[in-house]
Amino acid sequence: MSWRDAWIPSGGIFDVPGLQARLSELESLVSAPDLWDDNDRAQSLLREQNEVKAKLERVDQPASWLEDTEVLIELGELEEDGSVEGEIRANLTRVTDALDQMEFTRMLSGEHDSADALITINAGAGGTESQDWAEMLFRMYVRYCERAGWDVEILDRQDADEAGIKSASISVRGEYAYGMLRAEAGVHRLVRISPYDASARRHTSFAACFVFPDIADDIEIDINESDLRIDTYRASGAGGQHVNKTSSAIRITHLPTGIVVQCQSQRSQHKNKASAMKVLKARLYELERQARDEERSALENTKQDIAFGSQIRSYVLHPYRMVKDLRTSAETSNVDAVLDGDLDALIKAFLLHDSRTETEA
Repeated sequence: MSWRDAWIPSGGIFDVPGLQARLSELESLVSAPDLWDDNDRAQSLLREQNEVKAKLERVDQPASWLEDTEVLIELGELEEDGSVEGEIRANLTRVTDALDQMEFTRMLSGEHDSADALITINAGAGGTESQDWAEMLFRMYVRYCERAGWDVEILDRQDADEAGIKSASISVRGEYAYGMLRAEAGVHRLVRISPYDASARRHTSFAACFVFPDIADDIEIDINESDLRIDTYRASGAGGQHVNKTSSAIRITHLPTGIVVQCQSQRSQHKNKASAMKVLKARLYELERQARDEERSALENTKQDIAFGSQIRSYVLHPYRMVKDLRTSAETSNVDAVLDGDLDALIKAFLLHDSRTETEA
């Protein structure tokens, strides 16, 4: 039996036969002459094809390294050549690192962990201080997603009067985007010397991050038109500059729940409405899911007061420098790196903690 046959795991994201079958199916679909009759469907299929190929490669590459190692061992023994030892060790290190990453990825086995994500950031009470903090979080998540190689689209951004933002919504498209970003749902607390306080006093600010799986195309949510209030307005950029002179931005209010979603990323009112409806469906689906299983609620239960005592993570810039996740106790003194999007360690710590909690339950 070869190394490849002996070691390849199975199940979940490691369902190699299932992935190979799906890849074959996708190759047939993307070869169809009418593929581009539906542009959105075509792009979705091509993207899924690339993701399936990447998953298979992650399984196949370590197996290939093991086969190379087996050959090197046999060569070294046959020729009594100790010079291959370094290459053998390097191959085994690569295999170990790949397996560690695969084991981590295996934790992303939730119902929608492989889905794209929708992020909403809201400033807490406190005016300019919290609004500036909300913009810092906004930048942090955009940078994190860019580091991960994910596609980011700003669906809506409501700039504050003096500085920062009142709220923002982001669409994130990438492999396991929701599975990773769900770690960020909750209230975030900042402690710093305020740049807006002439007396240079220390201020505490709060902002909330909500994360939803982008699964609107995969679910059926019955939305009555009579339950919606749809408003149009002129999209505006930073500083109040108008993006265009027509009322292309869309605000949809779901009257029974009070949920409000907005989108102004496109010049087309029709496209903005479609994006806003996608966000609304995702949020309504999450409400419905939580109603079925309150104990496992992970998103809307974070809708506590955006204030002290409800935060999931603290970012302290004064009198010392520290970022600490209050759920996992993971911490780092490299605050600048975190605010620049280096969230891997904090997110992995949460997923490990979440995985252990589910196992113990």
